[in-house]
Amino acid sequence: MKLLKNIWYVAAWSHEIGESLTTRDLLGKPMLFYRKRDGTPVAMIDRCPHRFAPLSMGKRVGDNVECGYHGLQFDCSGACTLNPHGDGRIPQTARVQTFPVVDRHGLIWLWAGDPARADSGLIPDFEHLVSPHLKTIGDQMIQNANYELVVDNLMDLSHVNYLHAPYQQVDDFLRAKHDVMQDGGTLESRRTVASTRAPQSFQPFLADPDAPVEYWLNIRWHAPGCCVLETGVVPVGEPREKGLVRLGTHIVTPVTTSYSRYVYASSRNYRLDDPLADDETKRWQQMGFHEQDKPMIEAVQTRMGDGDLLSMRPILLATDGAAIRARRLLAAMIEEEARINEPAPAALA
Repeated sequence: MKLLKNIWYVAAWSHEIGESLTTRDLLGKPMLFYRKRDGTPVAMIDRCPHRFAPLSMGKRVGDNVECGYHGLQFDCSGACTLNPHGDGRIPQTARVQTFPVVDRHGLIWLWAGDPARADSGLIPDFEHLVSPHLKTIGDQMIQNANYELVVDNLMDLSHVNYLHAPYQQVDDFLRAKHDVMQDGGTLESRRTVASTRAPQSFQPFLADPDAPVEYWLNIRWHAPGCCVLETGVVPVGEPREKGLVRLGTHIVTPVTTSYSRYVYASSRNYRLDDPLADDETKRWQQMGFHEQDKPMIEAVQTRMGDGDLLSMRPILLATDGAAIRARRLLAAMIEEEARINEPAPAALA
């Protein structure tokens, strides 16, 4: 599985990681997470270097982890600190791989590459998840599909008029102006319908659900699988600042070539303390993500098998621009990273 390594991936929601040992398969590796007594998160490979037992089957000893098989202990840096056998000498290779982790925006971010290059300033901005001016409802799911297929689905929003009809379908959506912009390693896809009937998911919260509105969907992609989708409606003629807006969090972390973990949330600027609005959000998340997106994406993966999308020469439509650009940009980033990390050729004698 070709992955971008020197980048931040989301491993979990912050509330999922506590002092107990928590396991999660990510990036083709079994990983162990927990928090030190001061609350700092820790991430390491869930495998003892002695007989390769899962460290998660052991226990906490202070901030260290004790292997449940033979009692070796490892600190938060991955170094073995105790060998209870024989003379107690610790082999130099008695070390577990650890990863830089940061708790930010209600998420646990993991750096998969060179620890010396782990710059927390490169974490994408998901501040809206913890904003007191928004109400956030979120969860996660497993997709039995390659993470890039999930990103394709997010970056090509034309599917909402079909896969997510009727609660998202609007007139003239497919003919609306569509722009795709790139800023370094970030892509943004913008689509606006100047005047239409509000989609069903917004109608219960509008003063006049039948009045024409401006409707927009703007999605921003950060490599490799982090997206923020801004969806909004406002009565025609009114400024967007007066509209109903949802910021959708969509973060896909690869597990294997055909298995992904998908973290999602919706942060709204209206009815912040309304449990009915919470229930409505959960209802369409369940329907849209679990009952519509998931089976379709997984069916695509089944039909593709081990094939690579672009190598299979798909027909491309005007609406594919953002998704294909994201794929090509990510491939270029992975290729460039591999080129930089290639060992220098041996000098001729």
